[in-house]
Amino acid sequence: MLFVNPRSGGGRAARDRVAERAREQGIDAVILTPGGNLAALAQAAVQDGADALGVAGGDGSLAIVAAACATHDLPFVCVPAGTRNHFALDVGVDRHDVTGALDAFTDGVERRIDMAVVNQRLFVNNVSLGIYGDAVRRPAYRDAKLRTLLETAQEVLGPSGQVPELRLTDDAGRVHRHIAVVLVSNNPYALDRPVARGTRPRLDTGQLGIIVLGTPGDPLPPGSAWTAPSLEVSSSEPVPAGIDGEAADLRPPLRRAIRHLALRVRISSRHPGMSPSAW
Repeated sequence: MLFVNPRSGGGRAARDRVAERAREQGIDAVILTPGGNLAALAQAAVQDGADALGVAGGDGSLAIVAAACATHDLPFVCVPAGTRNHFALDVGVDRHDVTGALDAFTDGVERRIDMAVVNQRLFVNNVSLGIYGDAVRRPAYRDAKLRTLLETAQEVLGPSGQVPELRLTDDAGRVHRHIAVVLVSNNPYALDRPVARGTRPRLDTGQLGIIVLGTPGDPLPPGSAWTAPSLEVSSSEPVPAGIDGEAADLRPPLRRAIRHLALRVRISSRHPGMSPSAW
């Protein structure tokens, strides 16, 4: 079963006739409609006997269906029909070969990768708190991510701004209380490689990647990065967050953990099968 979001990527799935191409290969395709409950549709597909689930859409949609696959130990297929397709890049899907990604259903190479969880919600890429958590809920964010993030940073860190109250302890035992951004990823990003910086070389290390940026005046180093299998963030009130690019409010304490090798992923045998930073 393939779920197709016709609005993702500026209508990329519709332009490439992904649903029609899927059906030609014997793959059931469901075109999503506004307001539809994707989690319920995925659960219904499992109950009806689907032997693999896939998504042609953005990373937020991918995470929902991948969670159903992980729960029921079914293979998952990523068709890169979103805008940036971060997960597709890191898992080794050719982002320029949308319809070719469908071959994963019938002629795919399968392997297991990690997923991560925050307060019982599974994610495939990352969870961001602080400035990014505020920015992702703004209407302008979808069309102008960087500009919206910079504008949010200016407001939040300005004289009259209010930074969300967050507290966490890093791998050196230091308590961070003046936090502008917390980025927790399903496996760490490559931060020191000249090629494909900002991608994840592997998705099977069993570790979260954690990056913390402090506010101006923070006595601790301005930026810290480490890995760990779990992380807890405290706050006195619900925290705005971005989960795989989707806005959410999380109730403290925020507990994140890795689900090692929880997801079976299939990739076309003609696609790279690894992140560009893994070469």
